[in-house]
Amino acid sequence: MGEIEFEDRHYSEAVERGAAERLSQPVPVSVRYDAASGRIVIEMDTGAAFMAPATMLEGLENASVDDLSKVELVGETGLHWPTLDIDYTVAGLMQGIFGTAKFMDARRRGGQSRSVAKADAARRNGLRGGRPRKSS
Repeated sequence: MGEIEFEDRHYSEAVERGAAERLSQPVPVSVRYDAASGRIVIEMDTGAAFMAPATMLEGLENASVDDLSKVELVGETGLHWPTLDIDYTVAGLMQGIFGTAKFMDARRRGGQSRSVAKADAARRNGLRGGRPRKSS
């Protein structure tokens, strides 16, 4: 493979684009775990804040309050839990990405189950008249 030539002007242009992009978006300035609400709170330089439920994030669902409280802001883009060795990007959390695709799909489906046993139980309940009516 041949070497890629990288000129100084390419570097300068990339730095300028990055600086312009940074100015157009809020920048995280702090992060903390709020035990009362169970949420990770990311404070922005604009005064706005973003919150995400800690138990909904893959790897944090069974973490202790002590471990959750040790969250760190990494640069301006990431969150890191050193005792758990877990990382997330702020942008990803803001887009609702709380884990791997498999984890997210399992969360989305929740209690959905299509087992033979569940289908049989539903049929038997249906033969008994289904769900009882609500009394008013």
